[in-house]
Amino acid sequence: MLMDILAIIAVGVLAYRIYKKQDEKPKKWKTFIVIILGLFSFSFTIPIFNTFIKIPILPLGVWILYFIYRNKVEKWVRYRRFAWLGFFANFIFLAATFLSYPFQNALYPENKLTTYMATVKEAKLVNIHPSAKNQQLNKNSLEKQINTMKKDSIPSEEWYYNTVVNVEPEDRKERFPYQLTGTETKWGSGTSAVIYVEEDGKGLLVWTPAKQLYYRTDSSILVGGK
Repeated sequence: MLMDILAIIAVGVLAYRIYKKQDEKPKKWKTFIVIILGLFSFSFTIPIFNTFIKIPILPLGVWILYFIYRNKVEKWVRYRRFAWLGFFANFIFLAATFLSYPFQNALYPENKLTTYMATVKEAKLVNIHPSAKNQQLNKNSLEKQINTMKKDSIPSEEWYYNTVVNVEPEDRKERFPYQLTGTETKWGSGTSAVIYVEEDGKGLLVWTPAKQLYYRTDSSILVGGK
């Protein structure tokens, strides 16, 4: 998010420098529209860093603007640098995306629970399955352990066998029968998370749009838990 803002500022500074160097100043609102149109490009998408990155290849916006101004040479000369700035702005935003990952990981480490649950002052426990018991959240226990909870691997196959295969249908219970509501992700992380609580109160399953993470704690965060 911060790098995106810096990229926008960089494009604005370059546009201002181009504008100041021109003898005959173009209209500012038209300049803005030309830059926006210049952003349009033919690109291909590649997966990287658990997301998809668009690599611009052909300046479609520049071609469109050239077609519009093909019979107005003076206007095209006046606006073409802004059109190309729009196209090259794609690379500025691309560079900002790559540069943001080290900062993102430093400020919002994905292995830290506090990235997805920065505050628990308004946290509440909600039953989401019939097998859930009428438990209450031990907020003091949660606050004390939130910084020490360790990320663990998700034993999906083991959970499946212990919850479904090796258990009679009438005895099956939901492994995560509670949801933790009222929490907030760390400001600026740009993510959202749904947090489920394990039946023993010692495990948290964090479900984000991109991944699932599992955290374990030494003592239960449920009232009466051990």
